[in-house]
Amino acid sequence: MKLFNSLTRKKEEFKSIVPNKVTMYSCGPTVYNYFHIGNARPFIIFDTLRSYLEYRGYEVKFVQNFTDIDDKLINKSKEEGITVAEIAKKYIDEYFIDANGLGIRKASVHPKATENIDEIIALIKKLEDKGYTYVVDGDVYFRTNKFEDYGKLSHQDIKDLKVGNRVLVDDRKEEPTDFVLWKSKKEGEPFWSSPWGDGRPGWHIECSAMANKYLGETIDIHSGGQDLIFPHHENEIAQSEAANGKPFARYWLHNGFINVNNEKMSKSLGNFFTVRDIVKHFDYRVVRFFMISSHYRNPINFSFELLESAKNSLERIDNCIENINYLIDKVEDLESNDKEFEKLLDDKKNEFINAMEDDLNTADAIASIFEMVRLANAKFVVNGKYTKKDLEVAKSKIEELSNVLRILKKNDTSLEKDIEDLIEQRQNARANKDWKKADEIRDILKEKGIILEDTPNGVKWKKV
Repeated sequence: MKLFNSLTRKKEEFKSIVPNKVTMYSCGPTVYNYFHIGNARPFIIFDTLRSYLEYRGYEVKFVQNFTDIDDKLINKSKEEGITVAEIAKKYIDEYFIDANGLGIRKASVHPKATENIDEIIALIKKLEDKGYTYVVDGDVYFRTNKFEDYGKLSHQDIKDLKVGNRVLVDDRKEEPTDFVLWKSKKEGEPFWSSPWGDGRPGWHIECSAMANKYLGETIDIHSGGQDLIFPHHENEIAQSEAANGKPFARYWLHNGFINVNNEKMSKSLGNFFTVRDIVKHFDYRVVRFFMISSHYRNPINFSFELLESAKNSLERIDNCIENINYLIDKVEDLESNDKEFEKLLDDKKNEFINAMEDDLNTADAIASIFEMVRLANAKFVVNGKYTKKDLEVAKSKIEELSNVLRILKKNDTSLEKDIEDLIEQRQNARANKDWKKADEIRDILKEKGIILEDTPNGVKWKKV
């Protein structure tokens, strides 16, 4: 498998430190609100990478943190009149609701910054002992000039970084690029005791401490959105490698930006959407499908029209599987399956794998699934020549690959007794040519979320 490494700016063959095992850290949310669609993209993309690595036989230890102490949480706690801890718990719970809906599995570990204060302090102390820190009014800063490779991830000279718009201006710092490791206590804010006085950790040091604790001093993959390259990931590298004297992460993966209707997402422009906003109109699964329908490193444009298109595309896969399920129940022919047809499906499976091995090209991987769908529809619907094993082989392979991308629809084959009775009543009405009653029952079922389709082999239903 080849992955594009932001550190070297080229595709590299992926080799894990320990054969068949992968350590992977992906930056999680700052839990002061529902997460927005820009956050959703890396969460979905790197969950997909994890899923694919496991599909290929790797044991993946996946860590995604929660930043549960930050200026944003403090401001939100004042706004809602509850504690910072209560804000964090509220929005961690909400995160899991949306993440579960999007098919994002829980990480192996979801560490919280506030539960790793001792590790954070120990890491800062290690940096202090090596001369990488200085203290101003109780704030502890990292001295970027002392770390020779500072800027190697963002590929910028430190002199250029000094005038960048993402560097916090503070006259107390020795250099503009220096960043805070520990913040001194302010009135009304949560704080912890430390060798430098009461206070709380800076944002960047949290991830280094938690990655080090749960995955080790050098990890296989570190991932996140492109906006995190500088300063967050640059600073993680500096403090981790300064402290441990060894590479922090071997592969750095970053997804492209997301625009809304061809404009940068912004509350001021009125085009700011949380995932919770979107799923009022579209299923979570449609959002996931949309996010992986383009290559992860490319910028992606978000609009309701494009979501509608994604919904229609996803329904092609759903309808194919539903048709196969329906035909399997009707066919009793147990002859051996069509080997030529199976080979065509296997060829598409290999194309899927080749696409995913080429820097997680989910767009081409999805195209391979659609080719499988096309082959199945041509054989089962158009030509109508198949055995039960043909159906089962096609279903198995389409579901296998859809499940790798975590876009497979959960199949609900159960109906309440009153729904079954209505369907039977409608069938009786049609048999008696009572079309008015049949239409009335169809409308009643539609209101209950059941759509009927009359076919030569009988009636089919699906829930909407």
